[in-house]
Amino acid sequence: MEFTINQQAVDVAVDIRTSLLDLLRDTLGLTGSKKGCNQGACGACTVIVDGERINACLALAVQYQGRSITTVEGLASGDHLHPLQRAFVAHDGFQCGYCTPGQLCSAVAMADEIARGIPSHVTRDLTARTIALDHDELRERMSGNLCRCGAYNGIVDAIAETFGEAALKEQAA
Repeated sequence: MEFTINQQAVDVAVDIRTSLLDLLRDTLGLTGSKKGCNQGACGACTVIVDGERINACLALAVQYQGRSITTVEGLASGDHLHPLQRAFVAHDGFQCGYCTPGQLCSAVAMADEIARGIPSHVTRDLTARTIALDHDELRERMSGNLCRCGAYNGIVDAIAETFGEAALKEQAA
């Protein structure tokens, strides 16, 4: 099977029943994505595939051949953390850190969804060209990622600082 993982071409032979999460962790040694519930309920295994977030524990690796996969290890640029990773540190958006990789990947893909104008369940104006990342939007869009330690305030603050309305305008300029 051939993949592009964190911008690197990967060719690997694995059983077609292998989950994407097991491919990443067990075969490729990319242990950032965590196996939490292994049922798609906690979001600890969230990765980005072609710009969309998925639960890697529920996905068969064979389904994602030829696609571009980004794990938490691929968010940083060399020794430079992604702005959201820096914000997580600044806002204490983690405690044990188990959910952090999934939270980070989910938030990065969420910001891309908003930039593309994809509404959520709580989006007020479905005809608007831009969607504000307000309190309700952020919480709704991140609701698939659980934090058992309760670091939600720091997580929300980090995401709002990085991808909130003012931050998104700065990035577009």
